[in-house]
Formats: sequence, C-alpha cells, structure tokens
Amino acid sequence: MANIMHKIGIKAPLFKVYAALSTVEGIAGWWTKDTSSSSKVGEQIRVRFLSTAGKEIGSMAMDVVALEPNRKVQWRLTAGPEEWLDTEVIFNLSQDGDYTIVLFGHNNWREANEFTAHCSMKWATFLLSLRELVETGKGKPSPNDTKIDNWN
Repeated sequence: MANIMHKIGIKAPLFKVYAALSTVEGIAGWWTKDTSSSSKVGEQIRVRFLSTAGKEIGSMAMDVVALEPNRKVQWRLTAGPEEWLDTEVIFNLSQDGDYTIVLFGHNNWREANEFTAHCSMKWATFLLSLRELVETGKGKPSPNDTKIDNWN
C-alpha cells in the first residue's frame, strides 16, 4: 500500500479551514467548482473535473466517513479512477499560534506509480488553493487550477 501525505499551514482560525473542507460550497471553492450532493456523514459528495473548454476530464464520488468539527474530515472514494477506489482522504486539523495546520493523507493506494506521483502533486496544488481560499477569499479550483503536466 502507498500513501500520499502533505502538511500545510493556513493563517486562519480552525473553523474557517474546517468549513472549506467540510461543506460542498467550501470544496467547490478550492478543489473543483463542479461539486454537488451532500457533505454529511453517511452521505456522498460528487465532484467533476472539466477542461477550460467545459469537457469532462474526470469525476469522483466519495462517502463522507467522518466530520469532527475543527478536527477532522474523512472521505472514502467509491467512484472515479480505478486507482482511487477504496482509498481514503483524511484532513486532520490543529491550531498552532496563528496557523491552522492541515495534515493531509490520501491513503491505501494499491501501489505507487506515475499516477500516484501526478495525484500527489495535484493534491499539493489544491492544498495551496485551499490556503488561498481561506486566507484571501479566492481559491483556484478546477478548471482554473494550476496545471502541472500533460494529464491536465
């Protein structure tokens, strides 16, 4: 099994970061604009990634496993790229002075490969988008995200 891990500090209160991670509106502000369904434990969030021309380039669905206010958000991927199926995304939050620390994990990949490397870099850019959203009010969700390679 392989895991992706990142850490980022966001100069904002815990509750603002938690809201950006735990609500459909928040997720649409930093990950992908096309986010729908419901962000409640036991329910499912759906996301679609579009090209700047509006063509779908990917979609996913994830069950909301845990929502612990100002502490943790956890999803289990149930639809999307085969490599993502049954993986889990976890955001652990803590406060350190003026910063909310986000410890991010995308866990339980069957193997580390080129796609894992691509996704790790994309998660890093989306975590920077999360920080921009919370600190400035404007993130860079797909399709306006940072392009990193020939896959997006």
